[in-house]
Amino acid sequence: MTALPFEDRTDFENADRGFLGALVPAVVKAEDGRVVWDNDAYGYLEADCPTTVNPSLWRQAQLSSKQGLYEVTEGVYQVRGLDLSNMTLVEGDSGVLVIDPLISAETAAAALALYREHRGDRPVTGLIYTHSHGDHFGGARGVLPKGSEEGVPVLAPEGFLEHAVSENVYAGNAMTRRAMFMYGDRLPKNPEGQVSAGLGMTTSTGTVTLIRPTVDITSTGQEETVDGVRIVFQLTPGTEAPAEMNFLFPDLRALCLAENATHNMHNILTLRGAVVRDSRIWARYLDEAIAFFDGQYDVAFASHHWPTWGHDKVVKFLGEQRDLYAYLHDQSLRMINLGLTGPEIAEEMELPPALENSWHARGYYGSLSHNVKAVYQRYLGWFDGNPAHLWEHPPVEQAKRYVDLAGGPQSALDKARGYEDSGDLRFAATLLNHLVFAEPDNAAAKEALAGVYVRLGQGAENGTWRNFYLMAAVELREGPGTIVLDMTNPEMAMALTTDMLLDSIAVRIDGPRAWDDDLVVDLKLTDEQARHRLRLSNGALTHRSTPLEAAPAEAAGVALTLTKPQLLGLLAGAGLDGVEVEGDAGLVQRLFSYVTEPDKSFPIVTP
Repeated sequence: MTALPFEDRTDFENADRGFLGALVPAVVKAEDGRVVWDNDAYGYLEADCPTTVNPSLWRQAQLSSKQGLYEVTEGVYQVRGLDLSNMTLVEGDSGVLVIDPLISAETAAAALALYREHRGDRPVTGLIYTHSHGDHFGGARGVLPKGSEEGVPVLAPEGFLEHAVSENVYAGNAMTRRAMFMYGDRLPKNPEGQVSAGLGMTTSTGTVTLIRPTVDITSTGQEETVDGVRIVFQLTPGTEAPAEMNFLFPDLRALCLAENATHNMHNILTLRGAVVRDSRIWARYLDEAIAFFDGQYDVAFASHHWPTWGHDKVVKFLGEQRDLYAYLHDQSLRMINLGLTGPEIAEEMELPPALENSWHARGYYGSLSHNVKAVYQRYLGWFDGNPAHLWEHPPVEQAKRYVDLAGGPQSALDKARGYEDSGDLRFAATLLNHLVFAEPDNAAAKEALAGVYVRLGQGAENGTWRNFYLMAAVELREGPGTIVLDMTNPEMAMALTTDMLLDSIAVRIDGPRAWDDDLVVDLKLTDEQARHRLRLSNGALTHRSTPLEAAPAEAAGVALTLTKPQLLGLLAGAGLDGVEVEGDAGLVQRLFSYVTEPDKSFPIVTP
């Protein structure tokens, strides 16, 4: 690898361009006084890079920490540095359109107030969600408080609502717990701790909300006019999100790239966990954007980072982003078909020099290493074909045997320290991890592993790798943390379909305890005119829906007649008040007795 072009200050010039003013102090609080965002904590980034941070990541953090209101072009403004994502504002005939209202209502309200301080008290006359991730819709109520949304169009790509809420139904607790590691939830914001997540600084921790879309974007080329502003859309499903879209403001000559092209390599599979993304289709939609919007813009902006000005520069940027995702996809498959496994491909893969030395292709959020493993997983799954890996012992039992092979706990610890001293931090971490899992109360092993993780984290160019390593060290020393960001507010719950709500119960059934039970419950939802039949048998809760008027061949043990809001209340523990009950009401309680609560602080780096 050649030296990175640190002398190139173009990104800094673009990140500062159009600055109008900052929020001072850059601290946002909830109603109860709790701080949900503090960008001033990153003031230390004004200094030179210390030895505890990778210089490339330090540069990215300096850029991403810039905070304030910026003019993108006449009539288009961005608030950056008040959350992980940007909020973009486009002025219309009578008000302003808001694009992507951040994660939290509190940060979104602060961003809107900053805009109004400089551009006047314009009402919000439109809301656009670029895609279905929480950092692009969660602050909706901060810009459209309850009662103010009447007549305001809310635009989103087809499938937005289902994907926005479904992520939290199935593995939401595990993903949120792992996100604490990914964003450095418990790390101090200083050169020894949390520096950046690469895509932005970190996530806010305020109130997550959701306003349902009123206008679905269903096809590329669809044109909508909101408050006098013309918008032309390109659907890009299955790229960075399952439901996502780019769009052009033709009269303003400004192109929104959502999160499909940002100033870093993105994730094909996030470290918090998700469904593996399709880098092949991602590259194709970027290529389509180059052709579809050709010649119609002078600036492109995204929902993270800073804009790119100049049509030809945008085309170059999009072309390199396209080639980045196409290359890692195609070359991974080439090596897969040569017989290499995911970890082997990750060691072999190199980017072409033109991409390797482009700042916007660096692995600050995604990484080449974990992205190519994700491509492998997408096509071949967890099994690498070697039968030695088909039926391995689980981590604790495997660890005990490795420690025994190493000659016992003290010998394993000594050998691990030897690998660390020789610079092989990767194997030192592997060996010490075995020792910690074999002996979770071994304080010396935990401290040694924490020390190795600190060194790995502080050397990492990738912001989320750094956070994971440093969070692991914290939890080895202090124990597991607890999830604080709540994605299960009433508006999110109401957005779930009834099938999703019932799935959310099914995945929490304690199967072994319910093995010998067999019961049937009917839910007759009058506002949906649907009957949902729930059957618990062999420890599995299944359900199916039929029209309300269709009489079932088999009578249920109990039938409840209710509305969806009453169902939400019942699932939240409100009981059967106001619900019409036919049959044995005790079956409802019996069913709920098998429902477990997720562990919000389950251990990750210890057994």
